[in-house]
Amino acid sequence: MKARQEDDRVVLVTGAARRVGAGIARHLHARGARLVLHYRGSAHEAAALADALNTERPGSVRLVQADLLDTAALPELVEAAVGAFGRLDGLVNNASSFHPTEVGTIDETAWHDLIGSNLKAPLFLAQAAAPHLAATDGAIVGIIDIHAERPMRRHVVYNLAKAGHAQLVRTLALELAPRVRVNGVSPGVNLWPEDETSFDAAERAGIESSIPLGRTGVPEDIARAVAFLLFDASYVTGQVLAVDGGRSLVL
Repeated sequence: MKARQEDDRVVLVTGAARRVGAGIARHLHARGARLVLHYRGSAHEAAALADALNTERPGSVRLVQADLLDTAALPELVEAAVGAFGRLDGLVNNASSFHPTEVGTIDETAWHDLIGSNLKAPLFLAQAAAPHLAATDGAIVGIIDIHAERPMRRHVVYNLAKAGHAQLVRTLALELAPRVRVNGVSPGVNLWPEDETSFDAAERAGIESSIPLGRTGVPEDIARAVAFLLFDASYVTGQVLAVDGGRSLVL
């Protein structure tokens, strides 16, 4: 992105109501960006976050609701984001479904959900956003996963979807250059899932003890990397940055 006044930049963040997405939103807002925050079903959380950020800086945050599995509606989502402030400087493809898919149990519903949210929607959102981002020398950041490179047991479709998203980042970096930069951030252990479907307490303890930096990540760790790639890394494109405390080194 070209250097400009902080409060000129407009960023669309998907899945922004809760967890890592909300952490990204708070950090980008603190950096001075105006935000368009997407949510699907977390209306209460999205409204509370927008109210808090707009209290800090009136008129700086808008909300858009959409089901990202409805591919035909994704161009309208981008147009709503552009219409909110009249421009678009960044797209953060954060929204993601996550659940186990063991061999023998995989069905079309799981495939549609995991591939749709983690790969298909990021592609079609990027395609719709590309002309607007080119007009502002903007950037795209995708939230990937270290398991895109090192598969996680019992999560076959999720692994495939995130591997595809990583390749999407590299491919779009070629396709959209030189006007739009495209990069990714790969978290390791950040916020654990809110239930123990994927990892029980013993598994979590074992994973946590193996992280070289001695702690699990927090949303702010991911948010700082996203902000760097959006705003500061003017000569970086096609890269996926692991933000995992060294976890990928010991897998």
